[in-house]
Amino acid sequence: MKIPRFSRKTLGIPYAVFLVFFVIVPMCVILFYAFTDRDMHLSFSNFLRFFSDPTKLSTIVYSIVISLITTVICLVIAYPVALILARSKLKKKFVILMLFVLPMWINFVLRVNALRELFNLLSQAEALSWLENANIFKTVVGMVYDFLPFMILPLYTTMLKIDNSLYEASADLGGNAFTAFFRITLPLSMPGIMSGVTMVFLPSMTNYVVSDMLGNAKVTIVGKFIYEYFGSDWHMGSMVALVLLIVVFVSTLLSGGFKSEENVRGTNL
Repeated sequence: MKIPRFSRKTLGIPYAVFLVFFVIVPMCVILFYAFTDRDMHLSFSNFLRFFSDPTKLSTIVYSIVISLITTVICLVIAYPVALILARSKLKKKFVILMLFVLPMWINFVLRVNALRELFNLLSQAEALSWLENANIFKTVVGMVYDFLPFMILPLYTTMLKIDNSLYEASADLGGNAFTAFFRITLPLSMPGIMSGVTMVFLPSMTNYVVSDMLGNAKVTIVGKFIYEYFGSDWHMGSMVALVLLIVVFVSTLLSGGFKSEENVRGTNL
């Protein structure tokens, strides 16, 4: 009996089918609805309506600002945590890492709901009564709480790959900890930074569940726009989704998300 041989092309068929039905076809549907009117005729009216409406443009800018703040806070918290875990000599440091990952095992809505109840409890104190109307603050805190593990993990795995002999060579050449960080750690951890920024910045632009539940439905981000429009007007909803896709593409391009790890690493050394 002849044993069938599978080539790389054969093994790639399931992925090709997945890409066609779950990426290419949905994108074609979005493009079709974005550039057609209710009579299914080719039209740029949705495009003109979007860019002539200050509310929609301000929402895009508002979403980008919230995402930037969330990303910066996650990076500031995650970088030292990942560095300490990667450079420490603790035998069971994976336990500490698991403490950051464990909340991801709980349902997302339950976690956000629990955080909302915590804010409600804290706002009952007279000194923290301002939390009741601090919708943007609570939204950003919720975003950071939700996406922090996605910043820590890529940073941690990237820092683990840094060869310890580089630090030994730096010390032999008279370099101090400050020099070693800026000449070794930071450049070699750039792939992890880019990966973490992409995994936090892009989803936080559309995570309207957090803004609705923690912001008392008073913080509107672009994901909320898309959700509402697809309930009544697929054409306008597709146009907003297309604009968001362009913003995501440009953000990924600027952050170096399309570069290979070797290229990013070589550029920063």
